[in-house]
Amino acid sequence: MAVSDAVVASPAAVGKWSVEGEAMCPHRLVLEHVTSRWGVLVLIQLLDRPHRFSELRRAIGRVSEKMLTQTLQTLERDGLVHRDAKPVIPPRVDYSLTDLGREAAEQVQALADWTARRMDAVLEAREMYDAARG
Repeated sequence: MAVSDAVVASPAAVGKWSVEGEAMCPHRLVLEHVTSRWGVLVLIQLLDRPHRFSELRRAIGRVSEKMLTQTLQTLERDGLVHRDAKPVIPPRVDYSLTDLGREAAEQVQALADWTARRMDAVLEAREMYDAARG
């Protein structure tokens, strides 16, 4: 189930995280785009510098051409990614972050950094959980 399809349990959050969909809760959909599996990786990768499509695909790894295209289009529509198509032969397209995208990418990078720093604690918690259940 997608985040945008989920029902929010907290009554206090209903005003912000409506169950009515994009029309009632557009920020939830943007959050879904930014924190999606491929959205996170695209944003973090573009923090360093602009990339061509093939460079981005290699850097991210294990993403299909279709999924990367869809992710880039979604992030471009949200104003986070800029697509610069140069009128040359062969065609050259570069992807970079907009100012808004850079801001979002920095937040996502902070979460990724936290995950890396706290992975030992997560693994320990998993072991304790599994031991209690098994």
